[in-house]
Amino acid sequence: MGAPRTILYTGKGGVGKTSVAAATARRCAAAGLRTVVLSTDPAHSLSDSLETKLGPEPVAAGDLLWGQEVSAQDEMERNWAGVQDWLGELLIARGVDRISAEELTVPPGMDELFSLLAIKGHHESGAYDAVIVDCAPTGETLRLLSFPDVARWWLDKVFPQQGRILDAARPFARAVLDVSLPGNEVFDDVQRLVRNLIAMNEILRDNEHVSVRLVMTPDRMVVDEARRTFTYLNLYGYLTDAVVVNRVFGAEVGDYFGAWRDRQQAQLAAVRDAFAPVPVLQAPYFEEEVVGGPMLDRLGDALFGGDGVAPAHALHHESVSERLELRADGATLRLELPFAQRGDISLKRLGSELIVRVDGHKRTMLLPPALDDLAPAGATFEDGALIVTFAPATADV
Repeated sequence: MGAPRTILYTGKGGVGKTSVAAATARRCAAAGLRTVVLSTDPAHSLSDSLETKLGPEPVAAGDLLWGQEVSAQDEMERNWAGVQDWLGELLIARGVDRISAEELTVPPGMDELFSLLAIKGHHESGAYDAVIVDCAPTGETLRLLSFPDVARWWLDKVFPQQGRILDAARPFARAVLDVSLPGNEVFDDVQRLVRNLIAMNEILRDNEHVSVRLVMTPDRMVVDEARRTFTYLNLYGYLTDAVVVNRVFGAEVGDYFGAWRDRQQAQLAAVRDAFAPVPVLQAPYFEEEVVGGPMLDRLGDALFGGDGVAPAHALHHESVSERLELRADGATLRLELPFAQRGDISLKRLGSELIVRVDGHKRTMLLPPALDDLAPAGATFEDGALIVTFAPATADV
């Protein structure tokens, strides 16, 4: 059996991400796909959205539809208990109270990371055709899954040596440092985590079956954060196949909300520039809360029911739009501009923004901090893509 179609929804808190995920899942199930929708957000609201009491294991939520609110605590106990016990006792022995010690044994973001491992379980089970994920309100955790080469180095170089290193260090640690070095169960946990990170990375980079969708409202601060997330997802090789702009005022709102609607329309234009060529899907600001099957289906119809719009489970875009290659002497950035023609190319950098124009088409992206000390040095347009080279700002280019 092939890999299930997997869609991860992420975005800033409060933009309706859970509703969009639930609406997508209902459309997938209606299309005949065995579908599970799971929440890895510590502040679960998927039960409320589906109006079905969910738990840490999949629960039936309709025909061919299951829902799950992953318990980060359960996943931690399965994957991190050895590390927690050792580090907790070490902190308590140093005078840290037990409650604080338990909190300190879980690095920030680790709980969501373990929650994401539920995706791996669903991929291996073969029980579902579609896996829809309501991620926590940030794309930062996905960055933890983006370093497979480092993880493999740890597996190849560090773990084979752990036994002899610890055997040599234990007498010294007890006699001089008065600390208890970790036992094998601790390293088993860490090794298992590293292997899971590698496996999750391979799953998420399967661009034929897995994609990320960014959910936002047409508000400047929300859009800016989504752009930053989009840049990182692209640079780490994760496919963003659509962006969803939720709660858009229609023309019927009248004069009272007219100025707000005008600002939203300006932001929508900025979204199309910033995320091109990735499709932009829109949903209106409904007159009532999007909760329960009928309202979720209205949301699904608004997003995926229009003429020419691909089904909810389809890949709406099939290539990573930005690729960055860092070198010792600079960097090369590839930007997809499939609708542009060869012609005059202009580049302008404003702080962390790079504004690219090709024959009247504009592409705006936020540059990562790795390029802070580099400046655009040249550009070529080939096969529908713009290749921008960067060199040290002080270099004579």
